[in-house]
Amino acid sequence: MHQIKELANGIRIVHQEVSHTRLVHCGFVLNIGSRDETKEQEGLAHFWEHMAFKGTKRRKTFHILNRLESLGGELNAYTTKEKICFYASVLKDHYSKAAELLFDITFNSTFPTKEIEKERQVILEEMAMYRDSPDDSIQDELDALVFDNHALGRNILGREETVGHFTQQDFFEFIGSRLDTSQLVFSIVGNISFAKALKIIEGPLSEIPSKRTLYLRSPFKEYLPKLERLNRDITQSLCGIGRPAYSQHDPRRYKLYLLNNILGGPSMNSRLNMSLREKHGLVYSIESTFQPFSDVGFFGIFFGTEEKTLPKAKKLVQKELKLLREKKLGSLQLHMAKEQAIGQMAMAEENYAALMLVFGKSLIDHGKIDPLDKIFEQIKQTTAEDLLEIANEILDPAQLTSLTYLPN
Repeated sequence: MHQIKELANGIRIVHQEVSHTRLVHCGFVLNIGSRDETKEQEGLAHFWEHMAFKGTKRRKTFHILNRLESLGGELNAYTTKEKICFYASVLKDHYSKAAELLFDITFNSTFPTKEIEKERQVILEEMAMYRDSPDDSIQDELDALVFDNHALGRNILGREETVGHFTQQDFFEFIGSRLDTSQLVFSIVGNISFAKALKIIEGPLSEIPSKRTLYLRSPFKEYLPKLERLNRDITQSLCGIGRPAYSQHDPRRYKLYLLNNILGGPSMNSRLNMSLREKHGLVYSIESTFQPFSDVGFFGIFFGTEEKTLPKAKKLVQKELKLLREKKLGSLQLHMAKEQAIGQMAMAEENYAALMLVFGKSLIDHGKIDPLDKIFEQIKQTTAEDLLEIANEILDPAQLTSLTYLPN
């Protein structure tokens, strides 16, 4: 079972001991993401993630990158629309080094001007790489269509105009205005006791001054479905279909998770994969996705096919959506879908690095960490009528935005 300790400054520490592994996974989860930027700051949260490795008051880049990697460990970070995470995985004997380094890069980064200029070029190359990857860019552009004129629709990497002008002061001002100690969690999962984990990190974290921000996220309100076709230098046509969906706090989110899993989840027996790939041979890959945010969510379907087979592929996708809207699942189908979803969740729990990050995010988003059995119960209580009702709302063709890339 996990344990939680809240410090006087609001920072929370969550821990779960796993005695049968040689490793410890730990990391900071911050409730700050790309949606928390102004238009002029687009890309700054992601740039901060990069700059955390570029120098602190005590270390230069070389020392940061070699501190854990030379011990066989891993140090990494990522940015999403609502979170920044700095995390590490190490042999249990090196936990103290990992925790201390993560603390240093999270709270003591100096953002050297010389390193900003260097990393700016790295990020511009990263942006170019994504533009050359239509599978990635279509997801970003569909986000922009669905969340039109809202921060959730902006690209996490930012724009060349904004990334090209960030200064050292921009980083300090952004962190100063967004960092809230009550919205920050240090998470630990692995072969270490709670007492030993606390002994290393509690002191340094307790010295961080308590800070609350008055900043409130702008909620997403207005959605209008759109239809857009764009020409790209590609050989295969790509299609993205999506719309807003349920938030992290909507009780229907587990039902939509189950429906999404049936339609186009990661298993090879999803309805979309069985139809478009296995039966008709039209696609190599097709998937549907459900991503809940704090106030809204995103549901989407993505696939690629030859331009001449695109109309047929789209028709088959709509056929599967119509079936879920009109035909209730039989008792055996529903039972098997639940068993599959529960099995996938149980297997995911064995990924302790991912579990560590899930703990941090859950504590920030919900103020608690629900045991897996409670989530299983939500899945088990879902009825065929529930899925039919959600399908008629979320899969309504009149409310779906469609983006198609066509070869030049």
